[in-house]
Amino acid sequence: MVTSSSVPRLVIAAPSSGSGKTTVATGLMAAFAERGLAVSPHKAGPDYIDPGYHALATGRPGRNLDAFMCGPELVAPLFAHGAAGCDLAVVEGVMGLYDGAAGRGELASTAQVAKLLRAPVVLVVDASSQSRSVAALVHGFASFDPRVRLGGVILNKVGSDRHEAMLREALEEAGMPVLGVLRRAPQVATPSRHLGLVPVAERRADAVAAVAALAEQVRAGCDLEALLALARTAPPLACEPWSPLRASPAFEALGTPPEAAGGGSGGGAPGFGKGRGGGPLIAVAGGPAFTFSYAEHAELLRAAGAEVVTFDPLRDEALPEGTNGLVIGGGFPEVYAPELSANEPLRAAVAAFAAAGGPVAAECAGLLYLARSLDGKPMCGVLDADARMSERLTLGYREAVAVSDSPLAAAGTRLRGHEFHRTVVEPGAGAAPAWGFTHPERRVEGFVRGNVHASYLHTHWAAQPSVASRFAAAAAEFAAAPAARP
Repeated sequence: MVTSSSVPRLVIAAPSSGSGKTTVATGLMAAFAERGLAVSPHKAGPDYIDPGYHALATGRPGRNLDAFMCGPELVAPLFAHGAAGCDLAVVEGVMGLYDGAAGRGELASTAQVAKLLRAPVVLVVDASSQSRSVAALVHGFASFDPRVRLGGVILNKVGSDRHEAMLREALEEAGMPVLGVLRRAPQVATPSRHLGLVPVAERRADAVAAVAALAEQVRAGCDLEALLALARTAPPLACEPWSPLRASPAFEALGTPPEAAGGGSGGGAPGFGKGRGGGPLIAVAGGPAFTFSYAEHAELLRAAGAEVVTFDPLRDEALPEGTNGLVIGGGFPEVYAPELSANEPLRAAVAAFAAAGGPVAAECAGLLYLARSLDGKPMCGVLDADARMSERLTLGYREAVAVSDSPLAAAGTRLRGHEFHRTVVEPGAGAAPAWGFTHPERRVEGFVRGNVHASYLHTHWAAQPSVASRFAAAAAEFAAAPAARP
């Protein structure tokens, strides 16, 4: 079912990281939402943290558009799923406009996402150390790939009225509209640490104030009417919106008619188990220590018939009653190691659940939590491994193949993922590794032990919906054998 998505849309890009994309994108989202528009927030690339601020600005799930992990063919369908029923969509880019997966040309770049979405691009330029040269810079970005439609510029860190006048004159000569000017000002309070901004869940009240300040800054310096008019020039996007129901391998088996599956919905999708009862309960770690997740993961689990509930390992002393499957995603357990360690009842419950054969999917932060220790603090002890902070940043896309059968994937399953951490686990792989990396380096990584799958690799399940359905099936099988429960 191919439909035409006509949601007005903008891609916010920059010549390089640190130019102010997040400031402008988040501020625009909040400013337009304050006007009463339903704004759909998106982020190019694998980043988990910025979408948290986007969600705070718009009241809708922040969704990622990653052409490497999900493939270029899913970018438009995932966008249409998230943006369904909205008045405007804002996509924050990643790195510089033309920067993508290393050695892969334009793959996973902001430029590629903009072309796949047929969306106009607004270039955010740090003008603090230039005047007339800004025209040459912008001309280069506008002409590098004629298929990328650069619709205007927002000048950031402008020093004075005279500085602004020189910049505007240069860009007028180049025929490039100036859609906003942000003056040099004290940074809005968005503190960072070793992996980027501090997530919203760790500073909720301060984050609300920061987003409001960004909205005010952008509202004062940008031509919102011109930006909205530019967004409305985006042509219709012909594609079938991604649907967790239609994507689920269980869809055809259950014989659900297409009309029952529905289209995309920014608020999530109902599962096959809804109204039928008996679906497995899958507990997903949340709270300040475990903030990394893609909205599509929970949607796919529900589509596979599971009930999804969230728990906080910092505060909850037991797993949710009736837990049949456990998902522990990414985040910052290293920041909360003492508190996580002090919650001995939950650590014991997680260990007992894993020992009883309960399916566990642990990703990056989850891997650390399942280890024996993290920076010397006792963790769950599910894995014969110890974790510690490191000075070395491990970062980049990976191509992987499942080495061992697990609740997530059958051996031989291929997918793409992303690593992003400053910790080390020793040993780096168990007797039954989780993944074998085939690019850019060849090594094995992670652990499969019983029904536990633990790895540093972040994956996007929309690219391989069988991951969610396989995990839900493992949880259902565990639920059917109550004698094995802890």
